[in-house]
Amino acid sequence: MKPWEALRLAAEALRTNRLRSLLTMVGVVIGVAAVVVLVAIGGGAKAEVEHEVEGLGSNIVFIVPGKFQFGTTPSLSPLRLADLRLAAQVAGGDADVTAVVDSGEQITAGQNSYFATVQGVTQNFDVVFNRPVTEGSYLTSADVTTSARVVVLGANVAATLFPDEDPVGRTATIDGVSFRVVGVAAQQGSAFGVTQDDDVDIPITEAQVLFNVGTVQSIEVKAPDPGSIGPISDRIVSGLESEYPGVQFSAVTQSQILGTIGRILSLLTLVLAAIAGISLLVGGVGVSNIMLVGVRERTREIGLRKALGARQRDVVLQFLVEAVTLTAVGGVIGIALGLGTSAAVGALSPLPTQIAWWSPALAFGVSVVVGVVFGVMPARRAGRLDPVTALRTD
Repeated sequence: MKPWEALRLAAEALRTNRLRSLLTMVGVVIGVAAVVVLVAIGGGAKAEVEHEVEGLGSNIVFIVPGKFQFGTTPSLSPLRLADLRLAAQVAGGDADVTAVVDSGEQITAGQNSYFATVQGVTQNFDVVFNRPVTEGSYLTSADVTTSARVVVLGANVAATLFPDEDPVGRTATIDGVSFRVVGVAAQQGSAFGVTQDDDVDIPITEAQVLFNVGTVQSIEVKAPDPGSIGPISDRIVSGLESEYPGVQFSAVTQSQILGTIGRILSLLTLVLAAIAGISLLVGGVGVSNIMLVGVRERTREIGLRKALGARQRDVVLQFLVEAVTLTAVGGVIGIALGLGTSAAVGALSPLPTQIAWWSPALAFGVSVVVGVVFGVMPARRAGRLDPVTALRTD
């Protein structure tokens, strides 16, 4: 039997039992659609994380004490403001270097209050992290040198503390100390579920007095281009480890953060796809079941065809093509359903989606393989039927 003839006979058999064929395909349709949707959600989450990490700033290197690993407790920092000089020398200037010390504090203005992250920073923080102000101005070198009690409010903090007035020039209280508002930062949005609009910036020298610390938590350097990130990181780490014998330092870059998170999310996406693939296996069992029923119902037809000269491989091919056609059509419907559902989820829910080109192709390929694997047993059973016995069957 020629393949096209087997395909024609398979199509006729499936048309004859439309409802049964449709119900048989449901498992395959659901499995393929689930694979496409879950991979799209995983890809969207990965893209969203990458966007948020890149939103932290361009070409930034974080210098931290200890060996950096996700999920580990940060080491006690020995870093001091004087260490900024070393980083500035390596980076080629003070403008691209800053340091941070922060603490969660209640900030009040009149009857209004807000729990904010109070960041002690240098005057370059807005340049390194691209934190422009929409009202007033940012901190100056004089503010840092004199430990001035001035503050730049995040957008959410400003809106809460001064809902009906211009915050610039007003007074806000942090931990019982009064600060004059000199600026309001532009709306920043969130990264990893934490909004930067809840931050307020004060001179790092005043923050050390306020928090009673003599160190800084980290040093941040903005490299001029991606190619210089590695050399700058190595030189700063080497210089600091020479300055603090026995203390280890790490340089954390965006690529490291993205690489670690990307691997985690990729693994999670594969796990979700594998879970969805179980539906395909269930659908394959259903296909095998229905094909076995079909063999039993068409025993006399098989016997007649073999009596008229059909070979065993012709019968096997016919039933195998029927099984593959069922799963292939189900795969196409599942892909269409999955793509539509992914688009709807991305448009109507907070879950981001990004359709990977390989997920529909993989899902369709698996659906065809399922048809072959689960169609072999019914097809071989049909091919082994004795024509005389088959013709006597009621």
